[in-house]
Amino acid sequence: MFVGVLQVELYIPGSGSLKAKRRVVRSLKDRIRANFNVSVSEVDAQDK
Repeated sequence: MFVGVLQVELYIPGSGSLKAKRRVVRSLKDRIRANFNVSVSEVDAQDK
């Protein structure tokens, strides 16, 4: 079994609201899950 951890910090300049940011992050997480079959979690700084 392989276990790895990757921490990525994103800056989304075009998002004027939390809803817009969540839409972008959700789309990115869905594509990563589909392409690489990995677990993805947003765990910090949801409002920044």
